[in-house]
Amino acid sequence: MTLLGARPRIAVIVFPGTWSERDFAHVAVEVLGWEAQLVWHAEAELGEPDAVVLPGGFAHGDHLRTGAIARFSPIMAAVEAAAGEGVPIIGSCNGFQVLTEAGLLPGALMRNDHLEFRCDWQWLRVEQPRASPAWLGELSDGETIRLPISHGEGRYVADEETLDALEAAGRVVLRYAAAGGAVTHEANPNGSARGIAGIVNERGNVLGMMPHPERAAEEEVGGTDGLRLLRSLERWLQEQPAAVERGL
Repeated sequence: MTLLGARPRIAVIVFPGTWSERDFAHVAVEVLGWEAQLVWHAEAELGEPDAVVLPGGFAHGDHLRTGAIARFSPIMAAVEAAAGEGVPIIGSCNGFQVLTEAGLLPGALMRNDHLEFRCDWQWLRVEQPRASPAWLGELSDGETIRLPISHGEGRYVADEETLDALEAAGRVVLRYAAAGGAVTHEANPNGSARGIAGIVNERGNVLGMMPHPERAAEEEVGGTDGLRLLRSLERWLQEQPAAVERGL
């Protein structure tokens, strides 16, 4: 765990066909001043990162299903172990798909209901940020943020029992919405069940989301709302030593 005043260290997993790993590394190193290590999927160890990123792209060409082959990459055993130890993990777009295939998050991501690839900026409503303080601690319940989407298979699906359980536990943390925060059919870009754009695991350290926070980290590219998730991680990491000292 990063000590107070030290730079956060993130491990960004690289699968054959992913391409957002360098975007995440750029933001971590050049924008935030962190340390970032690209970890090839065939490796067996993560090292000792403060957080793990599963980036967007087309892991293994999305053959069979999105994320279905990546789930069996050697590095995923280390990712699953890190998740069990409480290490913050984020899976964005293809990374979200891999997390569901690996069983680290429930449900699945299917073809967009209109069968079109969508690449656009999207409003999202934040819900239950306390469910994941490591990733959403800087955000407020009910506020809207704007992030890019870029996917053809981003429709989140699960059976009604699973959806009800996620809702009851406060694990739905991002929904597609209009600019004012209303969750409507028209604001849903892919037909996701209940407008779901992001969920967390029971512990709250694993976040899966279809939008790309790494693409919204500099004003030059259209907005900086994505930085808020990463700033949340930085603040959470810095608070951990103090929490340990207090016996929390």
